[in-house]
Amino acid sequence: MGKLVIVGTMAFDAIETPFGKTDKILGGAATYIGLSASHFNIDSAAVSVVGGDFPQAYLDFLKNNNIDVSGVEIIKDGKTFFWSGKYHNDMNTRDTLATELNTLADFNPVVPENYRDADIVMLGNLHPIVQSSVLNQMTKKPKLVVLDTMNFWMDSALDDLHNVIKNVDVITINDEEARQLTGEYSLVVAARKIHTMGPKYVIIKKGEHGALLFHNENVFFAPALPLEEVFDPTGAGDTFAGGFVGYLAKTEDTSFENMKNAVIYGSTLASFCVEKFGTERMQNLSNHEVHKRLEQFKKLTQYNIKLT
Repeated sequence: MGKLVIVGTMAFDAIETPFGKTDKILGGAATYIGLSASHFNIDSAAVSVVGGDFPQAYLDFLKNNNIDVSGVEIIKDGKTFFWSGKYHNDMNTRDTLATELNTLADFNPVVPENYRDADIVMLGNLHPIVQSSVLNQMTKKPKLVVLDTMNFWMDSALDDLHNVIKNVDVITINDEEARQLTGEYSLVVAARKIHTMGPKYVIIKKGEHGALLFHNENVFFAPALPLEEVFDPTGAGDTFAGGFVGYLAKTEDTSFENMKNAVIYGSTLASFCVEKFGTERMQNLSNHEVHKRLEQFKKLTQYNIKLT
């Protein structure tokens, strides 16, 4: 079983959707990725920063889910990163109401010594310079480096983003971001262009329309599970990424064929995340529920067709 390092935000989120609204609740990329990956009982560590206002109970909760938090810096007189957003009725678009970087503004990640030889590094959505600094701390080349990014960094730090993209094996972005990064409308052409930037594998997330995995001329598509109700999409992409890297760390197989399975696991776990506000659904998710939903996925995508 491989070691996994997860780098990303731990945050407070305040969310409003057509179904209701929350005060400050637990959020952040590292939180969602870690909780999702924890379903595979792997050796994982979160690298992040929080303020003195971050409850010890949250850190204990992550520890209890087998996530090492020794790489989480606590700045006692600082405040934790805060994001607030409001989703529109279609649940695909949202308005950011507030972003307070707080302790994240000067975040200088330190990977714990005993995780600097990790097999898989998951670089959650952060400034590309911060992502690069994590790779520079590794004492051996990881078997797999996965990077998540967003259009904000394409707008504000494109050169730095290109520099870190050169050094990763897998990139996960949504369809809008893939088009922005490459200037190509066709996602097939966009993925081909991203390959030339460095990543051997490209995952393009399409929200409720599933995800595409590209490797050279090979393409795999995984649909999203049709759900009766999407309550809150916050963190779904990070939960997908956590399921993806968690499965790969568990199986220690980073082949394209096994990545197909990892994409299905990621999509399955993300389908739970959207059912309640924030991390609430992921906090009480049982392995039995995950297995049952995987069976649903199998039925959804499996068919026999006679080729003539």
